[in-house]
Amino acid sequence: MHDASTHRPSPFPELRRRGFLAATGAGALALAGCGGPGADDGAGQDGGSPRKGGRLRAAFAGGGASETLDPHLANLFADVARAKALFDKLADYGADLSAVPRLAESWEPGKTLDRWHVTLREAVFHDGSPVTAQDVLYSYRRIADPKRAFRARASLEPIDLDASRATGERSIEFVLKRPTAEFPNVLAAFGAYIVPEDAADFDEKPVGSGPFRFVSFTPGRSAVFRRHDAYWEGAPHLDEIEFVVANEESARVNALLGGQVEYAHELNPTTARAHENEGRIKIVRLRGSAMQAFCMKTDRPPFDDARVRQAFFLIADRQELVDGALSGAGEVGNDLFGKGYEYYADALPQRRQDLDRARSLLKRAGAEGLKVTLNTSAVAAGFTEAAGIFRDQARRAGVTVEVAMGSKDSYWSDILDSGTLSCYRSGAMPIEAHISQRLLTGSTTNATKWRHKDFDALYRQAQSTRDRAGRAAVYERMQRRLYAEGGFLVWGFADWIIGTASRVRGVDAKAPANTLDWARFDTVWLT
Repeated sequence: MHDASTHRPSPFPELRRRGFLAATGAGALALAGCGGPGADDGAGQDGGSPRKGGRLRAAFAGGGASETLDPHLANLFADVARAKALFDKLADYGADLSAVPRLAESWEPGKTLDRWHVTLREAVFHDGSPVTAQDVLYSYRRIADPKRAFRARASLEPIDLDASRATGERSIEFVLKRPTAEFPNVLAAFGAYIVPEDAADFDEKPVGSGPFRFVSFTPGRSAVFRRHDAYWEGAPHLDEIEFVVANEESARVNALLGGQVEYAHELNPTTARAHENEGRIKIVRLRGSAMQAFCMKTDRPPFDDARVRQAFFLIADRQELVDGALSGAGEVGNDLFGKGYEYYADALPQRRQDLDRARSLLKRAGAEGLKVTLNTSAVAAGFTEAAGIFRDQARRAGVTVEVAMGSKDSYWSDILDSGTLSCYRSGAMPIEAHISQRLLTGSTTNATKWRHKDFDALYRQAQSTRDRAGRAAVYERMQRRLYAEGGFLVWGFADWIIGTASRVRGVDAKAPANTLDWARFDTVWLT
């Protein structure tokens, strides 16, 4: 049955309850340090208490010889996993996608929400020097450099960094360009890591304040980090973590089965099913954690015509894509990011395949007999399968889709600017962050080339709206626009699947990909 209107409940129902009390301006959010993540169910039974020692080897798909440890350039999941081991942010996203404190001990808004006061916790870098307000301001100013394409630049845009200042060694007054009710999201932004003042060379001997310190790095192959005993949240259980690059899923699985690694990131659904109850390895499913989409470039033919984009929305049979490309391990999408998250426009009708209307739209656009290249790669689970399924679906609408296989090493950087249609995916983040990093004129990872000044203005309006209901109304208006004519054909939300050796404990089984407790190795131990 392909009627997706009877979709299963959101895998993270608590996301709907998220909100920021600070937006009321009723005083400080004094936030205590977070505890450890929720460990896997077997940790207290067959694993006993956490034990110190050992090296854990974690296999990720990587980015080839161009890899860097510069945390402000982190784009791939391997980059982020390495960055969060070496560095910290002021805040990060919890399992419910609310901002939780990290290097920030507390934050407090001014009455008009255009000034926020942040107090840092006592923490030290790997060289023993304290983390100070000046380090924070340096890091943010580096990220905001208009000459650089750092990932978090668009997220930090609300901050007037010239006017912001240190008010003490561990206190900062952030002056904003406009009132911003959800400023903690800015502190938690993807890529907004804190580095020491004047730090510039990150590949030889990077210094951070994270739970592990640098030992060695060979781009495209391996990175080794050692426990940081003075870490502010407590030293990791492990002596060392080694990140091993294995771009082929089969290589990651075979290394896990053969004992060459203890953690394998991103397994295919078929692999997971084969090993789920077999006993040799453990399978962790992060439910509905990954958005699966086709990305249409809206600034170039044929997708600069909204009617062509609308036709492609109607060509897709989303249930067939979920069943075939994800082996059913997911749920259908509705051409919007963040299903089940706060502010998601769930009142919009579930879009279904309508080939007759798709043909009509293509005819009106003068695009009958359209031929288009769909870029894909084996870089992510389901990509090549989805491309083949969509090619067959498009043929029934009179569209010829030629599937082009790209390099796993360069796929993500290539599709940001080249081509017209590509396979795309994303881990979790608040809808506000998705918009700021991917859909504004100045967004550095704007893969669909969606650039509309009036849309940018709506985003600024949402930021400045004090009450949640008012913000929700603006976000819904923005999503209705994207639903009607955006560049993301979001066909599904997949389970994120991780495999571990049976002796690994402390891997969080609830945190969506991209959040604080995903790929967090300071709380993991080996039995």
